[in-house]
Order: sequence, then structure tokens, then C-alpha cells
Amino acid sequence: MHIGVVVNPIAGMGGRVGLKGTDGKVAEARERGASPRSPDRARRMLTRLVEHDASIRVSTAGDPMGESLVRVAGLDPEVVYEPAGDPPAANDGTLDGGPSDDGAPNDGAPNDGTTEDDTRYAQALTSDDDTTAAVEALQEAGVDLVLFVGGDGTAADVATALEGTGIPMLGVPAGVKVYSSVFAVSPEDAADVAVTFDRTERREVMDIDEDDYREGEVSPELRAVASVPVADALQSSKQLGGGTVEALAEGIARDVDPGVTYVLGPGSTVGAIKAELGFDPSPIGVDVWRDGEVLVRDATESEILEALGEENVIVVSPIGGQGFVFGRGNPQLSPAVIRRCDVSIVASRSKLDELSVLRVDTDDPELDAELRGWTRVRIGAFETRMIEIV
Repeated sequence: MHIGVVVNPIAGMGGRVGLKGTDGKVAEARERGASPRSPDRARRMLTRLVEHDASIRVSTAGDPMGESLVRVAGLDPEVVYEPAGDPPAANDGTLDGGPSDDGAPNDGAPNDGTTEDDTRYAQALTSDDDTTAAVEALQEAGVDLVLFVGGDGTAADVATALEGTGIPMLGVPAGVKVYSSVFAVSPEDAADVAVTFDRTERREVMDIDEDDYREGEVSPELRAVASVPVADALQSSKQLGGGTVEALAEGIARDVDPGVTYVLGPGSTVGAIKAELGFDPSPIGVDVWRDGEVLVRDATESEILEALGEENVIVVSPIGGQGFVFGRGNPQLSPAVIRRCDVSIVASRSKLDELSVLRVDTDDPELDAELRGWTRVRIGAFETRMIEIV
């Protein structure tokens, strides 16, 4: 097995700082103090890959698109492409001996997974042209599979570069919105699928206009159809839920408790609850509400944490067709936020009828494990239904 690895170093940066995505917003995300998401997701996938086969052959692009991350996992990659943009600064996997942010000398070791390393990764500049060129170089190197780390935009670039080659692709989800069906459920699942699949199928690459998305218009468009490994651990394409939620919204608004802080997630189902509570919701954002007052509208992770009280409840609805409760479209609801809140899952009957299970992908494997199991979902003014989070 010869695997190609490509990492989009800025994927997902805009999520926790409330930007709903990173396309065209990299500078603003950095100004808001955003941390990169993709390096850690890549490390998790590569660590599992090595657990399967420490001698597996890997080709990749130079930093910040994979090289140091692959080396830290214990693999010796063939670097087939060097990005045109600025490389990461000191302490990012290069042997330059430069100082770290805290003034301590760089010991010359590769990227070791520290926050300093990831921050430097976020400062490096790459483009979609780099992604396309890197994938074309991996194709020429003869890889059997391209494992990429990013979101829907990255998926579209990879699919375009592989069109007509017959080489399959598989995504490690790291973007804010991940609607395409070419992604594994988690980084570890991506590694498991990569080393075990024996056949492929054609699956959809979807993407949306992020400017429209920020205004509340969610219209996924088909960007490509790609060859992807056949596996149970792949997510479905995003589907828009149907059915009315008026009774559900009325019931939840009636049952709110005084003194409790409600963290109300994105989406049309929870949007109906916000409207029933008497305020104009942010289109695709997270709003914080307590005792008849909107504390924060379109909140970032840090704003949510600051607004939380002694008793807190997250109200969130799974993504239709996929079943994700956390980890797709709502990264503001970070592990730090979730751990301070009770979780109330709501859905229309029609949406839940489409789902056999629910899923979570919070960037914290321990929290994911805690959230898994049978849970109660409210589907009406009084009615609930049990469904498993896997």
C-alpha cells in the first residue's frame, strides 16, 4: 500500500472564532486568535496509520502540507511537492534551531504537537493551487490512495486533480462544514479504512458558498463525483431536513427553566426554538440566552464560555442525512463548552426517521467516548425517542 497525504493547514480555523468557515477569512481568523485544527487531526490519523503498519509507504508534500506531521508519526515520507507559499517558522519540524515563542531554544526536533508548532503552521501560506499541484505530484508518484485533511473546498480540489485517474481519495474531516460523502467519520476511521478497503465506489463532493452560508442560506452544490473506498465508517452527504418543528419549538420554549443559560446551536430546527423564545436568531450561528435575554448573538467559543452560568444547557439538532450532533457546522460548541453543559438534542420526526444513529466528532476522543451511547432526542412538544450515538 502506497498512501499519499495532503494537509490543508488552515482548514477549520474560522470555526471556533465564529466565522462559519475559513474561505477568504484567514487573516480575520488569525486576528481573532484562531488556532489551526488540521495538524492535530492529521496527527491522529497518522498515529493510527502507524499502529496498523509502521512500515507503510507514504508520499506527501513539504511543510506545511504534511512532511513534519508524517515524520513525527514515525514514518519516513517521500516528499513529492514543495508548496509555493511561505513555509512555517521555527519549531515547526525544521532543524533550524530557532527560538520558540516563549524564548526557549528549538531543540531541532520535528513538530512535536505543541500549540506553538500548530500556531506556526497556521501562519504558513498555501493555496488551492498548492493542493492541486501536490495531488498531481502524488499521482505521478504512483500512490494507491490520497488521504487529505481539510474540508469540502479541499475535497473539491483533490477530486478535480484526480479526475480520470482512477485513484481513490478519502478525507480526514477538518473543515467547519463538511457536507461531502468522501470523508471518514473521524481521523482514526480514515486510517482504518485506508489500510483495510478492498473496493471503491463513486461518492459526492459537495460544497457551499461560505458568504451565503454566513447569511443563513445553506444550498450545497455538487462539485464532483470521486472514487472513494467502500466502508461503513464514511459519512453521508448533507441533506436538508424536512417536516414541521412548531410543536417542538413551542414545547421547549414552554419548558425553559429560570436561571439556566441556554446555548442554542445553529440550524433551522433550533432556529425555530429561538424564534419561539422571542428573538431574531443569528442565521447559522450559536446564540446564548437566559431569562428572556440574549446574552450573546452569533457567539464564538470564548464568548460562550464567558457567558455560561452555574447551570447550562446546549440545545442542538443533528445534521440531516449525516447525524452529526457535534463536529460539523458548530465548532463553537467546543469540548470546553460541552463539558460545562448538559446536552439537549432536538430534531423533527422526519429528520430522525432518516437516521439510524447519531455521531460526534469533537476533536476530543475522550469526550467523544463519553458522549456515545443511547440518548433521548426530543421530537415534539412532549414526545421523545431513543437513538444511539456511535
